[in-house]
Amino acid sequence: MADPGVEAHSGTRPDGSEHHSVLGHAIDRREDPDLLLGAAGFVGDLTVPGLVHACFVRSQVAHAILTRVDLDDARKQPGVVAALGAEDLDLSPLPEGLPPPEGARPDLARPCLASERVRFVGEAVAVIVAEDPAAAVDAAEAVEVDLEDLAPVVDPLAALATGAPLVFPAHGTNVVLEFGHDARDGDDALAGAEVVVSGRVLNQRVAPVPMEPNGALAVPEADGRLSVWASTQAPFRVRDTVAFALGCEPGEVRVLAPAVGGGFGAKGGVYPEVVVVAALAKALGRPVRWVETRSENLVAMTHGRGQVQDFELGARSDGTIVGLRARSVVEAGAYPWRGGLAARTSHLMAQGPYRIPRVDHTATVVVTNTTPLGPYRGAGRPEAADLLERAMDRLAWRLGLDPAEVRRRNLLTAAELPLRTPTGASYDSGDYPGALQRAMDLADYQGLRREQAERRGRGDRRSLGIGLASFVEISGAGWEYGAVGVDPDGGITVRSGSSPHGQGHETTLAQVAASVLGVPLAGVRVVHSDTDAVPRGIGTFGSRSGQLAGSAVHQAAEVVLARARQLAAEVFEASPADLVRDDQGRFCVAGVPTRALSWEDLAGAATAEGQAELFADGDFTQEGGTYPSGTHLAVVEVDTETGFVELRRLVAVDDCGVILNPTIVTGQVHGGLAQGVAQALFEAQVYDDAGNPLATTLVD
Repeated sequence: MADPGVEAHSGTRPDGSEHHSVLGHAIDRREDPDLLLGAAGFVGDLTVPGLVHACFVRSQVAHAILTRVDLDDARKQPGVVAALGAEDLDLSPLPEGLPPPEGARPDLARPCLASERVRFVGEAVAVIVAEDPAAAVDAAEAVEVDLEDLAPVVDPLAALATGAPLVFPAHGTNVVLEFGHDARDGDDALAGAEVVVSGRVLNQRVAPVPMEPNGALAVPEADGRLSVWASTQAPFRVRDTVAFALGCEPGEVRVLAPAVGGGFGAKGGVYPEVVVVAALAKALGRPVRWVETRSENLVAMTHGRGQVQDFELGARSDGTIVGLRARSVVEAGAYPWRGGLAARTSHLMAQGPYRIPRVDHTATVVVTNTTPLGPYRGAGRPEAADLLERAMDRLAWRLGLDPAEVRRRNLLTAAELPLRTPTGASYDSGDYPGALQRAMDLADYQGLRREQAERRGRGDRRSLGIGLASFVEISGAGWEYGAVGVDPDGGITVRSGSSPHGQGHETTLAQVAASVLGVPLAGVRVVHSDTDAVPRGIGTFGSRSGQLAGSAVHQAAEVVLARARQLAAEVFEASPADLVRDDQGRFCVAGVPTRALSWEDLAGAATAEGQAELFADGDFTQEGGTYPSGTHLAVVEVDTETGFVELRRLVAVDDCGVILNPTIVTGQVHGGLAQGVAQALFEAQVYDDAGNPLATTLVD
């Protein structure tokens, strides 16, 4: 652990030598004391005068015609302020994007409250508002919902069958999106193959299960605006969607994300419940809060993964690949709201880190009577890697080659990069074989293979399993806002449009600014997650914040530094080239260390001179994204009689480029590995034939 009492600064000493930067060092996260001591406020911790509480009435069946929602008894319950259905609120369905894209399909839109039909267990049909949470729950149980059951479709493959129940009858099919790419030259992707291996990979549906479930608090302000605190990864997306739904301008809505207890992609969208809470606060003129229970979270928050992948991998007899043909059926759940996002990323990454001359991959996205799906920890990248790595293992087994050797023969080398793949990815750089070798060396791969052979030779009940996975993924695509300014007291304020949910933005963005400006880390304040305090932003998902938000802050800090240097030169009546900075980050003339200007001095000088303040902002854009890569190696013991698997060791080699803070990067890797192991060995969201979820508690 880094010593929190030791600060590293950047800049130039009076003698011209460099002193090291705070960037790249394992600085402890400055967010952690509040989180560990319970001082960080989550949505459920916030209190305001006059607060009332919302509870949603949810469908208990997967597919039905909604004939009646009787709220009369609920309205008579003690403490009830309001009981409302879809007709009472009259909210527009959630748009697919803002503004709604060309070709948007209103017939597939997701209503904020179901009105004519329910499409999954857990869909909200009404909302109760009461003076306290318990009263709201009691009143919700008094609501009578009349339903005419319809046959559900639960399995995505069954949804494709002729005569399958239709989730949206007016749409005429359960297919909501199809896309793909034929082999590069239009020929058969498997032409010239001497061996073809095939298989089906089920990347099962999982629940994101953030430590903090969804929640929102909406407060009508005296000036007519609405303030919304939401557990979200994207405050500006929430602001724009709420404004759209309520028919007002975005400036009339302020969205703040307090402490957010995890999101993993699932909090990147805007949930119907958040829009309903905002509408309730506006209609009632009172603050309204809603916080999910864990059981609600497991059926109402979007699930992840959910792909059935069929592959054929063609190769020569020496193991070199000639082509890949793959078909993916991707679940969207009951609404295609965000379900196609991960499918597009899986398609983009269908080639993986391998030299595959021809790639023919298509994806079909279907709706089913289940909880909607959306991005989750990797959002399509792990699904693509899963398909490819299983195919590589199948090829190695068929040819009698070591799985590592098959990968080595097909991994792209640094000399072959950059590369444009048939599915549209633009690999920039990397050493894919080097990552494989590094993982093998760290794990003593040859020693493990010897141990494996010895166990098999003895007929041990506990067999040794060795798994390899090489990968490349897209990250950091798009744009993000950043600003850096010098306060009158000499402190530095950073503003970012990226909104964290546990990643440590306050630490890393402060490190970026401190490293450029040569100030102590403690002197940098980071402002985020407030649409009034930051003019614009996108949010945190897709492994983008370090690259985009960090780069936006870096370029703004560079502008501020240049302006400060020019101002100091004017004060000293010297050339900017003659200025250096001392160990405290102050400006002085080289060889004259007795007179120095601090950032506070410069802020005052700027005001006195009537110059523009020491402030810069702007967006940093990286349209094509970047492509980090790596290799992971898992060692497990498998009881050959019971099938019980025990993870013995996991080695992860990740080439993520420049590391801003090793402590935070290591934590991110640990978290990703934990979620990957959990999906591999423990987790699945399963439904019965009637569309009932069988995992509605963490015990399940």
